[in-house]
Formats: sequence, structure tokens, C-alpha cells
Amino acid sequence: DFELLTDELASAAGLLRAQTDDQTLKAELLWVCELIYNLNPTLRTRLTVTEEEANRLAGAVHRLQGETTIHGFVLPQGCQAACTAHLLRVRAKCLVRLLYRHLEQGHPVPSLLVDVCNLLSGYFFLLALKLNALAGVAEEKYVSRNYT
Repeated sequence: DFELLTDELASAAGLLRAQTDDQTLKAELLWVCELIYNLNPTLRTRLTVTEEEANRLAGAVHRLQGETTIHGFVLPQGCQAACTAHLLRVRAKCLVRLLYRHLEQGHPVPSLLVDVCNLLSGYFFLLALKLNALAGVAEEKYVSRNYT
């Protein structure tokens, strides 16, 4: 359920924080961890994450996009921290899918909640690329047999 997935995501963000030595990233990941925990009770209570926080996360995504030259799909591999970030990306996607199922069942879901969960997925993908770059690990491009 949503609260378990957000708890898992926040815990894994803490793990990722422990796997990096970059103090700026450590501070950002601590903020992201708290943001995720603030999402946790939303479906049961109310959304307390703000537009400003969503904009801050979007800014982090934009910053990370500017730091990469990789476009398209990559295999989820590399250094340990990048692999953890890839797992976080997937769990954030699971949150988005769960929210859409919740909507399909006729329950209200704030659009900002969906937006933040989507941003989290993009953030962790781009962070994986950055972490591999910092570790000197080359990305392995993935070319889909289905989406060519």
C-alpha cells in the first residue's frame, strides 16, 4: 500500500545517502527522504507537500538533466549507489501506478501528489547517472527490441 511504499522509498533514500560521500548530495537526499515521509499519510489524511517543495524537486531534476549527456534508456547497473538509485526509481514508479489505480477506483488523489511521485522517479534516474559519472562508471545503453 501507499504508506508502506513511501516508507520503503524513504528508507532506501537513507541507504543511498549512506552510500555517497558527496556532502551536497547527502544534504539533498536527507531533504528528499523527509519529503517522501511527508507524502506518506496523504491518501489517509491530506497532502502537506507544497508547490514550493515540488518546484524544488523539479529544480533538482532540471539540474541533474543539465549534468548528463545521456539520452534514452540505460541498463540499471554501475556503482552500488547508482544501483540503489535505480531501485528507488522503480519504487517511485510503483507509487505512481498505485496512485492511478487508486484514482480508477474512484478515490480522490491530489494531482500534486502524482506530480511529486513522477518527479521522484525522474530524480532517482538522473541521480543514478550522476553517481555512476562520479564513480567513473560508464553507462550501458539499452536498446529495446519493442520500442525501436
